[in-house]
Amino acid sequence: MRSFSEYNPIVITVWFFSVTGIAMFSSYPLIMVISLIGGVLFFTVRNGLSHSRVHIFFWLLFVILAIANPLISHNGKTVLFVMNHNPVTLEAALYGLNSAAMIVGVLYWFRSFTQIMTSEKLLYITGSLSPKLSLVLSMALRFIPLFSRQSVKTNNTQKAMGLYKDDNIIDDIKGKSRIFSILVTWALENGIITADSMEARGYGVHRRSQLKRFVFRKADILLLTISLLLVCITAAAVVKGFLSFQFYPTVCVESPGILGSAGLISYAVLILLPIIIETEACLKWKYLRSGI
Repeated sequence: MRSFSEYNPIVITVWFFSVTGIAMFSSYPLIMVISLIGGVLFFTVRNGLSHSRVHIFFWLLFVILAIANPLISHNGKTVLFVMNHNPVTLEAALYGLNSAAMIVGVLYWFRSFTQIMTSEKLLYITGSLSPKLSLVLSMALRFIPLFSRQSVKTNNTQKAMGLYKDDNIIDDIKGKSRIFSILVTWALENGIITADSMEARGYGVHRRSQLKRFVFRKADILLLTISLLLVCITAAAVVKGFLSFQFYPTVCVESPGILGSAGLISYAVLILLPIIIETEACLKWKYLRSGI
């Protein structure tokens, strides 16, 4: 049994953008709740409780976003109380909660997406569409950790030489500025060296070939088919207006009907697919390890 990250990158990308696309372009509260709960569960299943800082940051952001909207926006007819001569309405509070759930849920999904989609997988997806874009993307993704490591190395060297101290604000600003200048120079030199190396190896002389390490298997086709079917049902319910929710000027919600209910169930099943796959793979791995 493969984990979700071992499926074909195209299948994973289609699934992620289906889930986040429905959440971003729909305002129905149940969609937001399903997306948020699913994002938290999927991230927790993959990482356990080791990334507590991520959870703290996301939920702190949730509280800030939920509180900020009713304090900034005063639309709505149902006034809860008045603060500094500005009404705080129920509609604005509900809209703030809904928006916060959408943003934090999407952030959880993209956090998991960045963990699963390595530079090699992104290169595989974009390589067939645009080789130049794929090359630039892969080099940029490779350059980010290199830049980070070089920054730490330069910072430690500057401190060891006694050029600045953290407890002195003026020295700290000058030292950081000097480090930034060094990093920019290093980045430019590294870019020139990379370009010369690629030219020496014959880049651009002949037609480009692509190494394809990922193939479509039966499980990939099955997961892709199920995902597309489920997202089409949910998208149809959203487009037809069966999953519409009005916040202003007063809260107004219509019965989702058969198509709306089918859309909600389809979206929930769509989100549960990778969670079930990851859970099954994890349990099987623990079972196999226990037999050693």
